[in-house]
Amino acid sequence: MLCFGGSGVPIVLLHGLMGRARTWWRVAEWLRPYGAVYGFDARGHGNAPRVGPWTTERFADDIAEALRTLDAGPAVLIGHSMGGLHAWATAARHPELVRAVVSEDFAPDQRGRTVETWRGYFESWPVPFSSLDHVREFFGDAGSYFADCVEERSDGFHLVADLEDLYVIAAEWGRRDYWDVVEAIRCPLLLVEGEHTAMPPGQQAEVASRVPGARHLVVPGSAHLPHDEAPEIYRGAVEAFLSQVLNR
Repeated sequence: MLCFGGSGVPIVLLHGLMGRARTWWRVAEWLRPYGAVYGFDARGHGNAPRVGPWTTERFADDIAEALRTLDAGPAVLIGHSMGGLHAWATAARHPELVRAVVSEDFAPDQRGRTVETWRGYFESWPVPFSSLDHVREFFGDAGSYFADCVEERSDGFHLVADLEDLYVIAAEWGRRDYWDVVEAIRCPLLLVEGEHTAMPPGQQAEVASRVPGARHLVVPGSAHLPHDEAPEIYRGAVEAFLSQVLNR
């Protein structure tokens, strides 16, 4: 668990597929007044063990174990994409450990999607990248995010995560849906969706309709990374949510 600083209620940041805890540092900067801010590396990512099982339930149980180690009371979980799914699953399986959830751009039913689409895209990348500027240039608007997802080796910059592990993780999303997980959530929930999301349409709004009191925001102009692509709108929505949840 990476500590970003702050004190009080634990706020745990959960990254997306191929990310790591450090991708959240820009968000962590303004979250510190609300609590003790941590970033969590999912297994197979960052500094976490690169060993399965790669199931959503296992990821959620890893988070629960880390929260128990903190021993600081129920946490606010803020997750992007895969991290949003893991936040849902942790809230559903371990409700005593979760005070509230912010989920960013993940849909619960992606059955039929295969990793082959992802595989062709990922393997087209010019890895190793020659520099961090090369990473930023290649990924354009998402360049700052991806610059935090690579590490330097002797021949250049490589993804921190192993692509074969990522394919296995993402393959589960194409085989099952997570509506049962959604319907087990009992804590406050904010869903942040990119206007140009690649997720199946309408599902994030439906999640909000199935969880009592949940809120849903579509962020204009953003795609899959609202917290990087529209940071002021994302920040305003999350701060308003936290202010109510934490009685600030």
